[in-house]
Amino acid sequence: MAKRRDVGAWGEAIAARYLTERGYVLRARNWRHDHGELDIVAERGDTIIFVEVRARRSDAYGRPQETLSRRKRAKLITTAQAYLDAHGLQDAQWQIDVIAIELDRHNAAPQLEHIECAIEG
Repeated sequence: MAKRRDVGAWGEAIAARYLTERGYVLRARNWRHDHGELDIVAERGDTIIFVEVRARRSDAYGRPQETLSRRKRAKLITTAQAYLDAHGLQDAQWQIDVIAIELDRHNAAPQLEHIECAIEG
């Protein structure tokens, strides 16, 4: 059985591949700041997209996309704004998406849901 961190890293790799296959350009992975971490920073056209990846093997504690607390959402918004400030992109159009992945015990991705503009800033 893989550890929780392994599931997260595997989910992020699946999400990154999913995004690049659909024309997104990856700018950063696991970007860290005092406020928190952004799993994936991508761009598509003129929009910067911050992607929170939620990967789970079980829905015992809810489906992956249901596990974002109000506190985590606020932290993502603050961290996204810090990324924009750090890269001189204060005027850029941006959004926060969620990619929810339900893995089986072999780390296959039988279900992937991409929720665009999932968190409003």
